[in-house]
Amino acid sequence: MNRHVMAAAALALALAGTAQAAPSETARREIAGLVGALDGSSCRFQRNGSWHDAAEARAHLQRKYDYLLKKDKVDTAEQFIERAASQSSMSGTPYRIACPGQPEQTAAAWFGARLKALRQSTAPATHPVR
Repeated sequence: MNRHVMAAAALALALAGTAQAAPSETARREIAGLVGALDGSSCRFQRNGSWHDAAEARAHLQRKYDYLLKKDKVDTAEQFIERAASQSSMSGTPYRIACPGQPEQTAAAWFGARLKALRQSTAPATHPVR
């Protein structure tokens, strides 16, 4: 093999090792479930000091998610929460969520609780051994 072919093969292997995979189908479902949980709620979403309704919040988070997908920077629901749904990428200010009858909280905490509930609702049922 000539040196150029060997160098190209080595570079391809090195790049393959650092490339991230696209989100799995499970991760895509979970992220859609998180965004849907907000969109289907009567909660308000605070971004950079301004409150937005759930539909506006969903549209904003969807744009951030789409951007992260193009940049190959989100593979899991946890990464979506951390990189898109927790704080402003411009100011670094944490997002907040206020839902009727509940204390206001950070969006990170709200989405984390939704992810936990989503996973519990889709986990296979375990039956005791008799």
